[in-house]
Amino acid sequence: MIRVTRDSFRLAEVFTISRGSRTEAHVLTAIVEEDGLRGQGECVPYARYGETLDSVTAQIEGAEGDPSRLPAGAARNALDCAIWDLKCKQQGKRAWDLAGLPVPGPVTSAFTLSLDTPENMRASAAKQAARPLLKIKLGTPDDMARLEAVRAGAPSSAIIVDANEGWTAEVYSDLAPHLMRLGVQMVEQPLPADKDEILAEINRPLPVCADESCHDRASLPALKGKYDMVNIKLDKTGGLTEALALREAARAEGYAVMIGCMVGSSLAMAPAVLLAQGAEVVDLDGPLLLAEDRVPPLRFDGSIVHPPEAALWG
Repeated sequence: MIRVTRDSFRLAEVFTISRGSRTEAHVLTAIVEEDGLRGQGECVPYARYGETLDSVTAQIEGAEGDPSRLPAGAARNALDCAIWDLKCKQQGKRAWDLAGLPVPGPVTSAFTLSLDTPENMRASAAKQAARPLLKIKLGTPDDMARLEAVRAGAPSSAIIVDANEGWTAEVYSDLAPHLMRLGVQMVEQPLPADKDEILAEINRPLPVCADESCHDRASLPALKGKYDMVNIKLDKTGGLTEALALREAARAEGYAVMIGCMVGSSLAMAPAVLLAQGAEVVDLDGPLLLAEDRVPPLRFDGSIVHPPEAALWG
């Protein structure tokens, strides 16, 4: 039997990117039950990809338990991860054993500072200055002031930048030297996914990561010469099964790997901790942005996230 529930988790603070703000994380939980055992997987429908809570619920319920009937996206992710969880319970094994992977260890996650005024972003950066890696949401005409403010607030933290498709090639080229000066280590999706061809022609002085331009393995051919890194998210690949395959294929083609997330609960992050082993950049801070979470949650020590307990997932 397959059920879908709608769950909401209050955020600790308003979370803002260039596309808008939110105060809650609205997620869907796919529940697959068989012979008294239950597997769960979480997804976050994303309007950028034409997904809604209603449309993704309908996809999950219409798939008849077969993720392969669904396209890459949130619906397939929730169903795929729920089936992984169910198989773990049926076989009495952990997900990494079923996947033939080494036992995972803890990984260090970025912590995201949401888009705000330079003054507020400086204050937020100062509050999080002990974290080793900060991710800044940008993508507006006032980004230079925000960058300077964050660096002033957190002088020792490594910084990565996510423009969320908000720049033009000219803006990126103008900002790139300043990104280097301020110690930014990587920029994520600077240009719109349908206007990123020019990345193959302009100078890229620091690594550029494909996010909205990379969903699953079918995305890889179009990235050649334009990107140095790919951001693998379960809600884009359609679950752990394709995400593991994409990670292998991307590495084989010479891409560095980032493991990212939408703003969701520990259930959404749990499978991604397996995926994050050995990744150059890990961004699984969803639970750190919440005021409430699943029980049991993932365990964080500062920015260090540990593998999930079996009671949570896998």
